[in-house]
Amino acid sequence: MNTNLQSLSQRVLGKSGLSVSEIGFGLWAAGGDAWGPTNDQEILDAIDFTLERGVNFYDTADVYGAGHSEELLGKAMQNRREKFIVATKIGWRDFDGERGQSAYTSVEKLIQGVEGNLQRLNTDYIDIIQSHIDFRDPTMEIIVEGFQRLQKAGKVKAYGVSTSNFAYLQAFNQDGHCATLQIDYSILNRTAEKEILPYCLENNIGVIVRGALAMGILAGKFTPETRFPPGDFRSRWHDNEEEKKVFLSDLATVAQLRPLAESQKMSLEQLALRFTLQHPAITTVIPGIKNITQADKNIRAGFQPPLEGAFMQQIDALVPPGGGRKIWPA
Repeated sequence: MNTNLQSLSQRVLGKSGLSVSEIGFGLWAAGGDAWGPTNDQEILDAIDFTLERGVNFYDTADVYGAGHSEELLGKAMQNRREKFIVATKIGWRDFDGERGQSAYTSVEKLIQGVEGNLQRLNTDYIDIIQSHIDFRDPTMEIIVEGFQRLQKAGKVKAYGVSTSNFAYLQAFNQDGHCATLQIDYSILNRTAEKEILPYCLENNIGVIVRGALAMGILAGKFTPETRFPPGDFRSRWHDNEEEKKVFLSDLATVAQLRPLAESQKMSLEQLALRFTLQHPAITTVIPGIKNITQADKNIRAGFQPPLEGAFMQQIDALVPPGGGRKIWPA
């Protein structure tokens, strides 16, 4: 298949006005502290590979590897910053979970925190800055004001929020300036279709999808016997009985999706990514990538045709619109 630079489709990311590739690059795993072992050079090689094939949207956060993910992206952007549209996040760093207390108790502290993002990324501007704390955030007004000041100063082009909580999204967008939403959305978790995605369409909020492969479950490579390496947070799927039940239930759904994917001459990954892009509210999907092999599989989903209505009905029969459950909280 010819996956050249010109043919990878782009969409406008809400009121940010930025044109981003439908398939982006999620850099959570690049931090090296949550998804098992990673290799920095393999991550950098994968960034080069995707960039050459038309990917221009790269998403990271200050807490991924305590900033290591941002540093790697900054290294990759050296002398070619203009080729990247960068989204990063702030909020969880130094968050006091027991007391529900944010480190950003003033606008000045929030701005100082974003200066840290900029330094790690080795850039003088961020395309999209996102609040990462979501509905547990007691300082939303401070974050919004800080983002708006940074936007006026030219240090960020647009801002948004990462959440699956509808009320929090509405509050974050109360003045209508929120440009983006990042949300967990997949065949296995369609809950956003009820209220959130229609709201984003109505309010011109660009939607960035994380979790489209359901933490790897929709890649079809896991079995009930699968065990995860030390440092991989997915080990909790066997340590926690309730999450184990969800995991096994999801595997059963994947077994039913496999012949559907084969009937369309798609891999499970391609089916999962095409499904998310099918919804008119979705702008881009950011599957996690550790190496060129994973990058190539993900990019190829961008060249698959849209799923036809009759085929979508078969997916709906397995996981109804607005239905499903997620393992990882938003």
